[in-house]
Amino acid sequence: MHYQFIDTDPDILGGKPHIKGTRLSVAFILELFASGATRKDILEAYPQLTPQALDEALRYAADSLDREIIITDRIAA
Repeated sequence: MHYQFIDTDPDILGGKPHIKGTRLSVAFILELFASGATRKDILEAYPQLTPQALDEALRYAADSLDREIIITDRIAA
């Protein structure tokens, strides 16, 4: 899937997915929400972040988890 606002670059944040033109990682955005920040809080605290980029960061995270494969030593019944 192509993302307009998400980028990965080995020279920025060690290659972590981040909002283009910033050093705000997708993981950091998720941590903000997990700590109780609202969309409004985040957008006010980080004016370089657009509502569209914030939405796309959440979409990227959801897409990443959707493609995640968990390998265990158990056989599913």
